[in-house]
Amino acid sequence: MRLVLSALSHPLSVIVALIAVVAGFIMAVSRMRADIFPEIGNPVIYVAQPYGGMTPAQMEGFITYYYEYHFLYITGIQSVDSKSIQGASLLKLTFREGTNMQQAMAETVGYVNRAHAFMPPGTVPPFITRFDPGSVAVGLLLFSSGNHTQGELQNYALNQVRPLFATLPGVSAPPPFGGNQRTIVVNLDPDKLKQYHISPEQAIAAVASSSVVTPSGNLYDGTLNRIVRTNGTLGPELSDLMNAPVHPASGTSVYLRDIGSVENGTDIVTAYAHVDGHRTVYIPVTKRADASTLAVIRAVKAAIPSFKKAVPDDVDIQLAFDQSPYVSNAISSLVREALLGAVLTGVVVLIFLRDWRGAIIVVANIPFALATAVLGLWSAGQTINIMTLGGLALAVGVLVDEATVEVENIHTQLLPGTSRAQAVVEACRRTVIARLLSMLCVLAVFVPSFFMRGVGRQLFVPLSLAVGFAMIASYLLSSSLVPVFAIWIMKEAHGREQTHGFFGKIHARYEQYLQYLEGRRWGFVLGYFVTAIVVLALVVPHLGTEIFPDPDGPVLRVRLKAPIGTRIEQTEPLAIRALDLVRRTVGHQNLEITTDYVGVQPSSYPVNLIHLFTSGPEEVLMQVQLRRSHPKDERLREDLRAAFAREMPQFQLSFEAGDIIAQVMSFGSPTPVQIDVQGVDLDQNYAYLAKIEAELHKLAFLRDISVVQQQKFPTVEVNVNREYAGQFGLTMADIANSMVAATGSSRFTTPTYWRDPRTGNAFQIQVQIPPSRAQGIPRYQRFR
Repeated sequence: MRLVLSALSHPLSVIVALIAVVAGFIMAVSRMRADIFPEIGNPVIYVAQPYGGMTPAQMEGFITYYYEYHFLYITGIQSVDSKSIQGASLLKLTFREGTNMQQAMAETVGYVNRAHAFMPPGTVPPFITRFDPGSVAVGLLLFSSGNHTQGELQNYALNQVRPLFATLPGVSAPPPFGGNQRTIVVNLDPDKLKQYHISPEQAIAAVASSSVVTPSGNLYDGTLNRIVRTNGTLGPELSDLMNAPVHPASGTSVYLRDIGSVENGTDIVTAYAHVDGHRTVYIPVTKRADASTLAVIRAVKAAIPSFKKAVPDDVDIQLAFDQSPYVSNAISSLVREALLGAVLTGVVVLIFLRDWRGAIIVVANIPFALATAVLGLWSAGQTINIMTLGGLALAVGVLVDEATVEVENIHTQLLPGTSRAQAVVEACRRTVIARLLSMLCVLAVFVPSFFMRGVGRQLFVPLSLAVGFAMIASYLLSSSLVPVFAIWIMKEAHGREQTHGFFGKIHARYEQYLQYLEGRRWGFVLGYFVTAIVVLALVVPHLGTEIFPDPDGPVLRVRLKAPIGTRIEQTEPLAIRALDLVRRTVGHQNLEITTDYVGVQPSSYPVNLIHLFTSGPEEVLMQVQLRRSHPKDERLREDLRAAFAREMPQFQLSFEAGDIIAQVMSFGSPTPVQIDVQGVDLDQNYAYLAKIEAELHKLAFLRDISVVQQQKFPTVEVNVNREYAGQFGLTMADIANSMVAATGSSRFTTPTYWRDPRTGNAFQIQVQIPPSRAQGIPRYQRFR
């Protein structure tokens, strides 16, 4: 009551405080982040290690093993998971809750440096980054052109657009997807190598020795200090490299131009990206964990014109798969909920009390209470997200009750001969304890969320704070603002309680009902408990258990696997066929846009494995943006499973989290359930895994059962007789280094560089035999 009396004694102070709340609300909204979820996720560090050409077994034994061994020394480490594929290894370090992540990152870097000392020559430092579910892509920046190759689009995206894109506030820009890095490629002719008796290793040595990066000196010429440089580094004319001599073991010298050619191209293509079936390059719009989704999307949209200025006119750049509507729709829903609650409450008060002034007071209480709650959330370091907005929407109904009860009691006390001040004080005295208890009971329901751990705490504490701040604000406003407004605008007196007419009949019937229950109260209470227990016993066993309901989002994410070892040139047309099958099954009218990624991330950009992991050239990851009229997800998934089983049985299909809500709540896991088999013998592990898979297929409710880590990738074993090699003056190093150029490139083993004089950027020079000239095992057998 002191709050009520103080408010009535100083009404202008109440108005000033109200103005301060509104001003604070405006400032809070302008500074609060708007995101899908609050900051959630386990403390995780990723380490992405490339080494082009190494087999999965080599990556595991020579590189991953040393990382895993050293990472066990890091403070707070909970688990170390790794995936090793050809040319790259991805390690996920999960830490215990409460771990100091700055210290963990520093220790990770230190142990990476120590582990490097044990690794093969040519091992470059890895990418080390923090990445949590809140950092998933909120859109795709698509590049398309009818006149430029995929390699050129990759270069535009990487070197022209990405520097502008990465500097946008809150944006974390990974390298582009769909192409490979620009490089100077020396293509060797295998027939010429054989003709001149030159090995690929000799050609690599010739390239490395003909373009060297050396520091410059100084020449003091009179009053001038001249920089001294040589043309030891390859200049702007790439053709000069072809004049480098190659010295065979015997015979006269030949030149690189005699055995090969040079081109300004790209590294060996390991993947293709498509938009609506056409090759493209795209950059995921990923945000930092502390950035606002809405702010990031707005910044990207505003910067697209500047991106287009940095590329040729015939290159189009657009933003697709925009996930920001989840946040904007949630905000719109809250505003709509608040307005609807206010209007309906005002109508009800107007109908029952027949007092438009009382209706205005009730309605005015809602926005002021929500504004105060938002100000409290900002003070507590919370953001505008689905959970806090859901808490505010949940509180709207209770906010109405506080003011409605107060106004109804004031209305009842406004009898002839009673002043408004007396009626207000008496009404507040009668309801203050009841309203306080009501508020405390609601708050008590949400107190357990503060004792949760892990994801539950991260999700439900913001919701609880939103409800709590709104309830407290509503109670304070009902005890201050409502009494002041009631004295100012409500009528002086009303008639006595209505006993005739429609509402009089309702009142009389309700009194009879209460009298009837009062005489049978124990039977009624017992019947209520029995009915509640029976209903719970029948319903609860049939309810599913999820941490978050299915959002039924408009994005489908499908992973397709062709037979293991399928070449990317064969997988790509299969992916186009699969996309056409999806169009026919979903319906063209239900499709907005589609993207897919075919193949594996190039070793140039191993950090991209964090955003999109594929294990080989046989994999396809497809995203389908559906229109609002799309059918329900689960029914559509079943239709697609049936269609692929009928028309493309060679593909193994599985669905993954597609929209941003599902991706965040899956915490990076592609499937809801994952079964790991661990043991010292890999063959025994696979045999046991096969038994588990066979049993899982017997469960009718399971879908998309597949083995992630495939066994026995098609392999060619090259066995060298060391004794015979020694008789020809060859070592295993000579033969192995020649095999690098014959089956891959020299980029990792012998790094050589060329500087583009136009842009000032440096690019690597790599020596290789074109894959088109080395088809099939018989041709490799003829290599020298």
